[in-house]
Amino acid sequence: MIRNQRMRRILGITALVLALVMTSLGCSSLSKAKLGSSGNCNAEIEWVDFLMINDIDYNRNVDEDEKITPDQIGDKVGEVTYTASGHACTDYRMNNGDAAFLPIGTPIYAMKGYRSSFRVIADNKLYQARTNPNARSMAELLDIEGKVTKIGLDSGYDGSAIGDFTPEASEQFVQLLLPLAYVGNDETYKKSVNESGVFLRVYLKDGTSFRMVFYPNANAIGGAFGTEPLKTLIMAERQRIKSAAGL
Repeated sequence: MIRNQRMRRILGITALVLALVMTSLGCSSLSKAKLGSSGNCNAEIEWVDFLMINDIDYNRNVDEDEKITPDQIGDKVGEVTYTASGHACTDYRMNNGDAAFLPIGTPIYAMKGYRSSFRVIADNKLYQARTNPNARSMAELLDIEGKVTKIGLDSGYDGSAIGDFTPEASEQFVQLLLPLAYVGNDETYKKSVNESGVFLRVYLKDGTSFRMVFYPNANAIGGAFGTEPLKTLIMAERQRIKSAAGL
C-alpha cells in the first residue's frame, strides 16, 4: 500500500487519496505531472489513473488491459469531459466526466458481463470501481457473484502469485465477503493506515482478476469491515499457502 509522504502533505485531493489504495486493485499506473497551468499552481502531483462517471470513481486495472477484446465492449455510458493531469491543482475535486489522463472526448463503455457500476472500458483500458456512494454492501460494489473461479495469495513484496485458496475456501470467501456493509475506503483507511496488508487476488471466469488487500488488525478489506469468520478464513489460508511454499 502506497503511503507516499509527499502525497500526504497535499491534503484534500481526492485523486491522491486514490493513490493510497491503488494496490488493492492491482494498479501501478502512477505518473508525475508538473502543473503550472492552473493559476499559480506549481505543485508536483502524483496521479492514479482514474475516471469518474455517475459519482463512481474507477481506477485502471493495469494488469488486465491486454485481455480486453472488442466483443467485451458494451454500450456507451459516458465520455471524458476534463483531463486532470496538466490542468488541475491542489484544490482539485473530482467531478463526473473527469479522468486523470484520458483525453477530453474519450468515450466510456460498459463492459459486457458486468454492471457498469463495477467495470467500464475507456481507450481499451479496464477501469474498476473503487468507491461507489450508492453501494450499501460489497455485493453492490463488486459485481462478482457467480463469476469467481478462485482466490489467490500474492506476495506483499513484488506482487507475484504465491498460491491459491482451496476451492472450498474460495467459495466461502466470496460468501462471507459480499454481504459485508460497504462503508468506503476512507473509513477503513482510518483503521488500517499504519498496518501491513495481506495481498489477495480475485480470479474471475472471464480470465481477468483484481487485487484486494486485507488488513488483519483492522479486519478491513476493500471498503468494508470484515467478520471474524472471514478473518479466520483468510489468515488460515494465508498460513497454509505460505507453509506449502516454504515461506
